[in-house]
Amino acid sequence: MVERARVVAEARRLGFEAAGVVARRRSGHVAHYRRWLESGRHGGMAYLARESAVERRSRLDASLPGFRSAVVVAHSYADARPGVTPDDPSTALIARYARGRDYHRVVTERLEALGERLEAAAGRRVRRRTCVDAGPVLERELGMRAGLGWFGKNTMLIDPGRGSYFFLGALLTDLEIPPSSSFRHDRCGSCRRCLDACPTGALLGRDEAGAPVMDARLCISYLTIEHKGPIPRALRPAIGNRVFGCDICQEVCPWNLRFSNATAESAYAASPGMDAPLLTDLARRLLSMSGKGFQRAFSESPVLRAGRKGLLRNVCVALGNWGAEKAVPVLSEAIAERAPLIRAHAAWALGRIGSERARAVLVEQRQVEADAEVREEVGQALASIRRPES
Repeated sequence: MVERARVVAEARRLGFEAAGVVARRRSGHVAHYRRWLESGRHGGMAYLARESAVERRSRLDASLPGFRSAVVVAHSYADARPGVTPDDPSTALIARYARGRDYHRVVTERLEALGERLEAAAGRRVRRRTCVDAGPVLERELGMRAGLGWFGKNTMLIDPGRGSYFFLGALLTDLEIPPSSSFRHDRCGSCRRCLDACPTGALLGRDEAGAPVMDARLCISYLTIEHKGPIPRALRPAIGNRVFGCDICQEVCPWNLRFSNATAESAYAASPGMDAPLLTDLARRLLSMSGKGFQRAFSESPVLRAGRKGLLRNVCVALGNWGAEKAVPVLSEAIAERAPLIRAHAAWALGRIGSERARAVLVEQRQVEADAEVREEVGQALASIRRPES
């Protein structure tokens, strides 16, 4: 048996702000998870609903034969900079966790190092598996069982001493380690700040069992990252200038405001061009890239998840919400892209701008557009301008 205190100490030496241990037992959260899936609120993330994946989330030994204990860690990406929602709508907002190096790699590397240290402590090879937001585990439930925090109404795990700006990782092992005490208190109380601040109404409060509920189909993070098709027109204005992810429900949380002076982990410091770049600059950068060029440029970034088409789609929406004439030239390039998804959102953005120049681009595109869905977007954009043709 390895002492829990030694495990936690080794995790902290590797840069994790907090760590705890959970033992083998079936998940108590799977019933809520199944209800969420049955309601369809996972949207297009079909991989979450595969029966094999649901079963593996309910039993950690299904992911690691011989599993006995998991070390659950928290790695902070808190940032002392001012709020990440500047008043300038000409800039692109990227969720603060995604401005630096990909957390999957950072946390995985440190969990692997932790595994090596546990082997040294145990004096034998340790069967193990790292899970960082990719394996079929319910990370936030594990975090709560490991004593790291509680489920907030914004569906985040909240640590009363750190807030919620941290990543969770889990190292599944075949070691016997005494488990930590679960975090049992909900400290959200009657606060509704996150629910009231969500511009799309994605946060639905708690269900009858007390679990927080989110409709991913309305969530800006889902729409700008996981969703691969057209963003519903009714939701586009609410996205504002958020081109990858959304921090609103965390920004307004009193527990995060309390720790607003925290220092960011150096690995997550913003890379060049990722901290509120001009929308027009980001659009031109993406337009100049091929798909493979995008993969090379963002290979170390979480932004890779959206793909070139998805990110350019999001930038077009943000340009339309900005509504400035300065956006027309770059949108006139975007509406000539090969991908119908990009052309459709560029047309919508031009309709939002509504200038004579924007209208001229739309009229020209209508004459050559072959895709039915894009033609519909062009037609609606022209109708929204409501100016007679001449």
